[in-house]
Amino acid sequence: MKHSDRIILDSKQFDLTIKRLSHQLIENYNDFSNTIIIGLQPRGTFLAKRIQEELHSINKDYSIQLGALDVTFYRDDYRRQGDPLVPNETEMNFEIENKNVILVDDVLFTGRTIRSGLDAMLSFGRPSKVELMVLINRRYERHLPIQADYIGKNVHSVVSERVKVTWKETDGNDEVTLYTPDNE
Repeated sequence: MKHSDRIILDSKQFDLTIKRLSHQLIENYNDFSNTIIIGLQPRGTFLAKRIQEELHSINKDYSIQLGALDVTFYRDDYRRQGDPLVPNETEMNFEIENKNVILVDDVLFTGRTIRSGLDAMLSFGRPSKVELMVLINRRYERHLPIQADYIGKNVHSVVSERVKVTWKETDGNDEVTLYTPDNE
């Protein structure tokens, strides 16, 4: 970690944020029988799974379907990339017709990935309601009019800064870091 890097969520804060987001959902959805959680591939799926697990640990009666949605072919920059994007796996073993959908991603920045997720999601039906949950909301650089309904942490950053979310499932620990890449 460089001197200019800043940890904005350590593992303890990370865990508390997931608990808080879960309790916010409970406040709005006392009954989850008509609600589905969909994580955007690749990293929104980690948060979606954690939220599902936390809700179940709070109340064993909560049985919320969980999906993973790949947005690769719905991205507006899909054909502009020098290296072709490698699609992730979509795991949606249910329809979303007339369901309440909680769309989940790790970081909201420009809004383009969320727009892609909304387009991809419609392939599985028309939900009655869609809400957005993000672990990190990077403000000030939105390209599209997309706002999250559930926010783990708001981060005020400049364009040259990046947010790195590490997950214990893949990286060994839970942490969010704000950093400036070496080449900028």
